[in-house]
Amino acid sequence: MNTSHSTVTHPRKVEHIIAGQPTSDGAGVKLTRVLTQNLQRRLDPFLMLDNFGSDKADDYIAGFPDHPHRGFETITYMIAGRMQHRDSAGNEGLLENGGVQWMVAGKGVIHSEIPQQEEGVMEGFQLWLNLPARNKMTQPWYRDIKAEELPKFRTPEGVDVTVIAGSSHGVAGAVTRETTEPLYLDLHMPAGSRFEQLLPASHNAFVYVYRGEVSIEGKAVPVQRMAILENQAQADGVVIQASADTRVLLIAGQPLNEPIAQYGPFVMNTQEELYQALQDFRDGNFAETAS
Repeated sequence: MNTSHSTVTHPRKVEHIIAGQPTSDGAGVKLTRVLTQNLQRRLDPFLMLDNFGSDKADDYIAGFPDHPHRGFETITYMIAGRMQHRDSAGNEGLLENGGVQWMVAGKGVIHSEIPQQEEGVMEGFQLWLNLPARNKMTQPWYRDIKAEELPKFRTPEGVDVTVIAGSSHGVAGAVTRETTEPLYLDLHMPAGSRFEQLLPASHNAFVYVYRGEVSIEGKAVPVQRMAILENQAQADGVVIQASADTRVLLIAGQPLNEPIAQYGPFVMNTQEELYQALQDFRDGNFAETAS
């Protein structure tokens, strides 16, 4: 693999630092909503980022029973734990430590995510990525990617990089998308290390620190905080410096610049399309079922 250094000459600065909102979802799973609905326009094409993590079984054991989705993609990244996925088309899979499930809800899917453990730590992230209007009603699709199948590399400074989507330092990720061009990196940074990543100026980008602390152009980003990166015409990337042993997500994408109409698990472009999604769901015409 080519891990040649990608030099950033005009790094982005931090625009805002965001603290997530504690909430619960599914059947009472406790989580932190890092990217909330009021940030969807600013961080287009991303709709939501949830961080779940607990060593108390009561916080996660009930999981996420059957629920619908339409109009976007979900990327679930499991740091620790085991989660069983099943959907209305008869697909199922087991998401384990370090693995990713990438799902295109498209025209509609009903699925469940249920923990396959009764104790220990369960930790991970779910990111929602919007679909362009022309692909909202595409055929549902999903792929389970085991930890050992995810592309990884180590920089000369000892930063371990997992490339979930996009490309970094010549290493292509597990998934690519032409329209939204998502970049999704998990960085494990030793204290004192730095990491540079080229980013198109047109992309919206953010960093989420889930262990340790980083500095971006002199601005400290503490643990459990999201840093929204400025959009500057001359900027060509981001430089992240770790002041301690740190784990951080770096996420960026090309905005769709389309209207967003959301009602819970349905994300369309107009209110009329939302009404249709609700009617399809109520009438049982929502999603494919196993034959």
